[in-house]
Amino acid sequence: MRWDDIDKQVCSVARALSVIGERWTMLIIRDAFLGTRRFDQFQSNLGITRHRLSERLGKLVEAGVLVKVPYSERPLRHEYRLTRKGLGLYPVLMSLAAWGDEWMDNGEGAPMEYVHQRCGRQTHAVMTCSECGEALRPEEVMPSVGPALQVIADELGEQVNAVEEIPALLRKSM
Repeated sequence: MRWDDIDKQVCSVARALSVIGERWTMLIIRDAFLGTRRFDQFQSNLGITRHRLSERLGKLVEAGVLVKVPYSERPLRHEYRLTRKGLGLYPVLMSLAAWGDEWMDNGEGAPMEYVHQRCGRQTHAVMTCSECGEALRPEEVMPSVGPALQVIADELGEQVNAVEEIPALLRKSM
């Protein structure tokens, strides 16, 4: 499978990575959550080349993660704002930060801490079950074939009886 075809796989992770999986993209999104709006601010904060930044911002606008909004008529200038789709990446960003804090801090502690404004206390990302509220742990969650992948299995005439069979079915979905 070629990276350019990753969005064609019937897999939510692969499809998401087709939008946010390129180098620099999550840092652009992080900065947007931190209030960066203008091209020159992104470029200065990240140290990314103008060409690469333009390319990444264009892809995020095309994907509906960011929207360009004019802030000056003469000369015409735009700023970039997160859309609802972009705001939906907040849990991803918080989970990625929590992972980095735990596993990549080099013993120095977290570079940023997050305070929940409603209660005023420091917080961190926690995944919980949408049904019972208990913390989700990998050994307690079992993936199963969803409707979109079931269509592929039916078309191929395959029965998916075990979790181990899902990766092969995902490969065949392209």
